[in-house]
Amino acid sequence: MKKFFAGLMALVMALMLALGAAAAEASVPRVAALKGPTAMGMVKMMSDAPDAYDFTIAAAIDEITPKLVKGEVDIAAVPANMASVLYNNTEGAVKVLALNTLGVLYIVENGDSGVSSIADLKGRTLYASGKGASPEYALNYLLAQNGLDPETDVTVEYKSEHAECLASLLANEGSLALLPQPFVTTAQMKQPTVQVALDLNDEWAKAQEGSDAPSMLITGVVVARSAFIEENPQAVSDFLDAYEQSVAYANEHVDETAALIGQYDIITEEVAKVALPECAIVYIDGEEMTQALSGYLQVLYDQNPASVGGALPDEAFYYQR
Repeated sequence: MKKFFAGLMALVMALMLALGAAAAEASVPRVAALKGPTAMGMVKMMSDAPDAYDFTIAAAIDEITPKLVKGEVDIAAVPANMASVLYNNTEGAVKVLALNTLGVLYIVENGDSGVSSIADLKGRTLYASGKGASPEYALNYLLAQNGLDPETDVTVEYKSEHAECLASLLANEGSLALLPQPFVTTAQMKQPTVQVALDLNDEWAKAQEGSDAPSMLITGVVVARSAFIEENPQAVSDFLDAYEQSVAYANEHVDETAALIGQYDIITEEVAKVALPECAIVYIDGEEMTQALSGYLQVLYDQNPASVGGALPDEAFYYQR
């Protein structure tokens, strides 16, 4: 009988240890990011704490959003307007934690196009992708702010993807294209005549001068499931601290970060070394995040309410530590 109870106790202890291990595993935050700038700022923490987080790098946003909605991902780096769409479509099931990427859009030229301002785009043809998405709305806003009608003053030839824009740019001397990093760097490495004509971050800042609540051109943000935040406030705070440090490292140690970016197959190390300083990778949270993002979403909403999910998100959307 003693042997029976001893064996039973051993079995119970083994089950408790197994359940404890399973619970610990389940508590590891599941983090997703897209290939490109939105994931580049995470690579240091991916390298330093591989067991602290369950990281996934996806090729397309539609690989991330269903998992976020279903609760299969806890924290994710997503396009800024997509965060608002998710918030509205899920009745507040996600919150934005921080900005992680400002504008990565540039107007580039193959040769000397003579373009040195947005006004110089009048009468020109511009290759672009992102029709019906943030790149189109950002471009239209800047054109209008500089006295140009997007419908009549500029011919925008929209392509289905950035690679098509790049191919058209490289094939036509004197042409112009709206491209994000790291495609700009890729173009310059393929053809030395390609150069940046306009940085849309700078153009956005000019357009916002004098505004009572100036916004920023924003590409990506970090969001989390509201339920995860409520259940794991310390884990969220710890993640944000680690992420802020990772972003700082990415901006201060370009070569080392480029090696990690190549290691995680986000983009090649060679391209990352050149592109990383131009990718506007940041960590901005709190009130500064709220002001910048709300202003940016307002610009999108004014052009097409559907671009932010039909309505501007309320204050509950913006996470405050």
